[in-house]
Amino acid sequence: MKNLTLLFFPLIICFSLKAQDLYETQFELTGGNQSPNYDEVIAYFQKIADDFEEVSMIEMGMTDSGFPLHVILYDKNRDFDPKKWHENDRLVLFINNGIHPGEPDGIDASMMLLRDMVLDKIEVPNDLALAIIPVYNIGGHLNRGSYSRVNQNGPEEYGFRGNARNFDLNRDFIKADTKNSRSFQLIFNWLKPQIFIDTHVSNGADYQHVMTLISTQHHRLGGELGQYLDTQLNHLLYKKMKEKNFPMVPYVNAWGRKPEDGWGQFKDSGRYSSGYAALFSTLSFMPETHMLKPYDQRVKSTYQLFLTFFDVITQDGKKIIELAKIDRESQKERSYFSLNHTLDRNQHKLIEYMGYESGQKPSEVSGHPRLFYDRDKPFIKEVKFFDTYAEGVAIEKPKAYIIPQGWYPVIENLQRNGVRLNALKNDTTIIVSQYHIVDFQTSQRPYEGHYLHSNVKVEKSKATINFREGDWIVPMDQEKNRYIVEVLEPESEDSFFAWNFFDTILQAKEGYSAYVFEDLASEFLKQNPEIREALEQAKSQNPELANSGPAQLRWVYEHSPWKEKEHNRYPVFRLEK
Repeated sequence: MKNLTLLFFPLIICFSLKAQDLYETQFELTGGNQSPNYDEVIAYFQKIADDFEEVSMIEMGMTDSGFPLHVILYDKNRDFDPKKWHENDRLVLFINNGIHPGEPDGIDASMMLLRDMVLDKIEVPNDLALAIIPVYNIGGHLNRGSYSRVNQNGPEEYGFRGNARNFDLNRDFIKADTKNSRSFQLIFNWLKPQIFIDTHVSNGADYQHVMTLISTQHHRLGGELGQYLDTQLNHLLYKKMKEKNFPMVPYVNAWGRKPEDGWGQFKDSGRYSSGYAALFSTLSFMPETHMLKPYDQRVKSTYQLFLTFFDVITQDGKKIIELAKIDRESQKERSYFSLNHTLDRNQHKLIEYMGYESGQKPSEVSGHPRLFYDRDKPFIKEVKFFDTYAEGVAIEKPKAYIIPQGWYPVIENLQRNGVRLNALKNDTTIIVSQYHIVDFQTSQRPYEGHYLHSNVKVEKSKATINFREGDWIVPMDQEKNRYIVEVLEPESEDSFFAWNFFDTILQAKEGYSAYVFEDLASEFLKQNPEIREALEQAKSQNPELANSGPAQLRWVYEHSPWKEKEHNRYPVFRLEK
């Protein structure tokens, strides 16, 4: 029997080598210099799905490019139903690639990862269910060349940051202007991953690290997962990547400053992929390889990071599943939600940073001083990393929100994200809280197709509102509560109000003819002496108002029953507890 085993052993090795050759990637065939075009990527994954029963490739949703999104599913048990995965306590890992197709590292690393999984070249964690979007920004991937990232060190050709409509998709996860994002929201809420990874490449300084990492901000994530991320998981990821000879550092968020002076953690608000995922109690990460490093190193470091997550899942998978369950269930009962977190520079951690000495020298272009890094002078030192964020606004959740049916873009966004809404079955009068927008700032230049609002101030009051059959109630007893508050509270920095969904309320639709309204205003003030007294007080505090007749007439109109109730009234109402 022993001799028979020895006889077949060379055949097994030969078969393994042939299988490896059969599924060799373009990255490997070209010595790490090339990344495949879109058709080649999809063909590669389709071949693996055709050849191995534990892999399925499905189309799920359309993109702005006219091509559908593909999702690759891996399951040893060949059961490709996320609902059953969660019923059976499976850990769902979701990898998104090519959101910026000029950064294709994750595409090539995912091709090799899946290949090595099905060929049993790597140990796959028990009970892992894996989902991969091979190319998310298809339009950008089709717009191929080598010109769009002027500083990047390979591959020979790559895609463009903007999608088919020139949107940066990593700013579109709340507003969902693109078909890509709308499809992604359906996929994400179908999968309900406990861990999400969105692969990137970046550069803000020069340093020795090949891989940097954005972990979702743990105070924003909150709950048991936030605590676990801060006290255990991040440490584990950095430790294991160092053991794999790719020592990692947090994303070097030191634009315009020296990294050795320290930097603050990148705050991934809901517009970004990892910040969006965190709203659903998901551990989320954006690995950012360093674009000045050779392409083969960047892909290999991304591959090793995937394996590091496999190590973590093998060790802590059951814990992560349980913590996610606790956090998602707790969202139903939470009374308060924290928004608009701000960096606290009074607290920091010390991290090991492998950098290059930087300095100033005359620019050969302008003659003025310019920044440069001296790669002949590497250093390793401890630097300050500021990763403490404090809440900016605390919102007490209502019993429910009520949204008139005419605001269907908002309704559709909520529904895509798995929010449960109930339609009113009859015309109904309800006492609610309402907001009036009293102040805000608006960006002066377009940002991703919008003029973003910020520093929003509101006044809250009680009102009796007549709602119609078909208006929508959003009960606040669901796992999606954090997302709901984030998008519906107008003071939130990534709310639907901030993204201009409600701008029509900011423009008055009715007015008055001054020469007619003068007499009405005079009679109104006689009948309402308290309004006359308020006007006199306002004049005493505001000389500009006191010296302007038209301004005083406008003031009276704004405080009169003829003032249109829709102007500046936020059309999402709170049914309080």
